[in-house]
Amino acid sequence: MAPLSVLATRPKSNVSNLTRNSKLFKTIIKAIQAKKAENIVSLDLRKIPESVADFFIICEATSTTQVKAISDSVETTVKDEIGEAPYKHEGYQALQWVIIDYVNIVIHVMLPDTRKFYRLEEMWSDANVMEHAD
Repeated sequence: MAPLSVLATRPKSNVSNLTRNSKLFKTIIKAIQAKKAENIVSLDLRKIPESVADFFIICEATSTTQVKAISDSVETTVKDEIGEAPYKHEGYQALQWVIIDYVNIVIHVMLPDTRKFYRLEEMWSDANVMEHAD
């Protein structure tokens, strides 16, 4: 479970009132949808004391090429529209599961088998889940 190691060492942000209506959140969803990701969900972790972020955004890609395209789209779109670079990213070597960490929002771009194996939605079952369709 090496990709999650990035979450343990990063600082918790002081930014408050981050919501699904924030510009960063909407920009990330738009970038993911632009590359035709599937099964896009967001987990609201704000009421979970042990959480490492306010939101997880999880999506699937049908190939390693699409994992890279979605991940690149998120980083490029957020940088171009908001001027923010991720705190860290991991997983670009194997392209099975890429994590892009914006401190308050962590994006998980996964292949379907990887998503089924790690079951993040079940691990964070106390979170409020929202689906994001095109």
